[in-house]
Amino acid sequence: MTMMVRLLLVSLVSIGLVSPLAAQTAPRGVVVAQEARAARIGADVLARGGNAVDAAVAVGFAMAVTYPRAGNIGGGGFMLIHLAASGLTSAIDYRETAPAAATRDMFLDANGEADPKKSRDSALSIGVPGTVAGMAMALDRYGSGKFSLADLIAPAIVLARDGIPIEADVADSLPFWSERMRRWPASAKIFLNTDRLVQRDLAATLAAIARDGPDGFYKGRVAETLAAAIREAGGIMTTADLANYRAIERMPMRGIYRGHTILSMPPSSSGGVVLVEMLNILEGYDLGSLDAPARAHLLVEAMKRAYADRAVFLGDPEQVNAPLAQLTSKDYAATLRATIDPARATPGNAIRPVLAPRREGSNTTHFSVMDAAGNAVSNTYTLNFSYGLGMVAEGTGVLLNNELDDFAAKPGAPNAYGLTGGEANAPGPGKRPLSSMTPTIVLKDGKAVVVTGSPGGSRIINAVLQVIVNTLDLKMPIGDAVAAPRLHQQWIPEEVQAETAMPRDVVDGLIARGHRVMTIRPATSANSIAVAQDGAIVGAADMRTRGALAAGE
Repeated sequence: MTMMVRLLLVSLVSIGLVSPLAAQTAPRGVVVAQEARAARIGADVLARGGNAVDAAVAVGFAMAVTYPRAGNIGGGGFMLIHLAASGLTSAIDYRETAPAAATRDMFLDANGEADPKKSRDSALSIGVPGTVAGMAMALDRYGSGKFSLADLIAPAIVLARDGIPIEADVADSLPFWSERMRRWPASAKIFLNTDRLVQRDLAATLAAIARDGPDGFYKGRVAETLAAAIREAGGIMTTADLANYRAIERMPMRGIYRGHTILSMPPSSSGGVVLVEMLNILEGYDLGSLDAPARAHLLVEAMKRAYADRAVFLGDPEQVNAPLAQLTSKDYAATLRATIDPARATPGNAIRPVLAPRREGSNTTHFSVMDAAGNAVSNTYTLNFSYGLGMVAEGTGVLLNNELDDFAAKPGAPNAYGLTGGEANAPGPGKRPLSSMTPTIVLKDGKAVVVTGSPGGSRIINAVLQVIVNTLDLKMPIGDAVAAPRLHQQWIPEEVQAETAMPRDVVDGLIARGHRVMTIRPATSANSIAVAQDGAIVGAADMRTRGALAAGE
């Protein structure tokens, strides 16, 4: 038994949730999420005969209550679904959109320079939320039919109305973000100076959605109250923007790696494109036979090249015709691989000539679900910053995103995560800002064998890459694959970030090859699932932040 699995079993047994045997075999499926109550709610749906989509929808609404730094109905994200019986895989894009009044220059100052305060700290940064539409679409098209939307929202309503103790990750994060929340009286009233999180306005909003479906959020009293609060705070969203929001079902991004099918998100997420491009580059190496420093160097060099392409080519697919077939082709990967020196780091400006200063942040949450039939859901959603803008729309209980910072305010200007972009990701009316969210499902012979994804802003794609490499190349059990220390390089800035637990020989090997290495605390949380050789469904909760749980049934 691996150390991560032992830690997982200890956490499950200590709270009396399941026996060690159930945690290992998970015969009715498993939910892995960053917040324990939400994970248990999803596992209960599986136990009552729901499928993975039913459980995912219940988890999504529950985390809007129990994990408010990233779980949400005031933000957006992406859900990847694989149905075992039909082999169908769907990518639901419920990313936020810019209001109709958005302009190309909305985040520039009087001198024409990018103004981070506008794109991160003002109500101008609020995108039209997509989570409610995305969850409803998933349930309507791919749920089991055994549960209504109201059934799946009901646990979240109870938690919001009755309140929950502030503990685990919420207790860790709220003090750090308290000043941001204090700017907004409605937020301070709910989140600050309390040891119990009671959200009665949010309960009422959730009840409206349970009663009226998405119209309970995008139309009527809730929509009118949201739009009025945003405009009073200086934003530009209208009731028409809310009424016109639509989630979009897209074809998943698809790649082949070591005989496995990689399914991930297409644009408006950059995640799937960049992931497949990196895997294609790495497939030309026998990673499993290399020593750890040599392998780390190749990972970093693949990251650099794919992230550089991300900055130049990718944006909202409704308005940008990106060369996706080229970027994800094996031939293109071979040309990039030929530029990699196995003994020396390639300077970032030798790949593409755009430079930008570094900025940092953290955001997002990911959960994975698999049921007994092999149906799988990988879902990542966000408010952008932790707690988004920090603003609760008075009378709704809804924490609002600052997601429009993910646009490139000006070509070459970095967002809050240091990611640069060009005209392909410029602000505009109705546009979806480019994302790094990378919910991913790996298939073998048509069956889901790995479900993964991560929060972490610009680090998301690389976290997913390393879980896949650890699993498929290094043959690690999923617990070890998730627990292993991770690297990150995003082309610009010119540095490799290594988690504090990274072995010294790996760090020294990177430095010897010319990389500048910076040590960081763990910043991603890749809650994942894998099917073991004996067919057992194994959930691995990432312990990089407090509160994660794999709830097996």
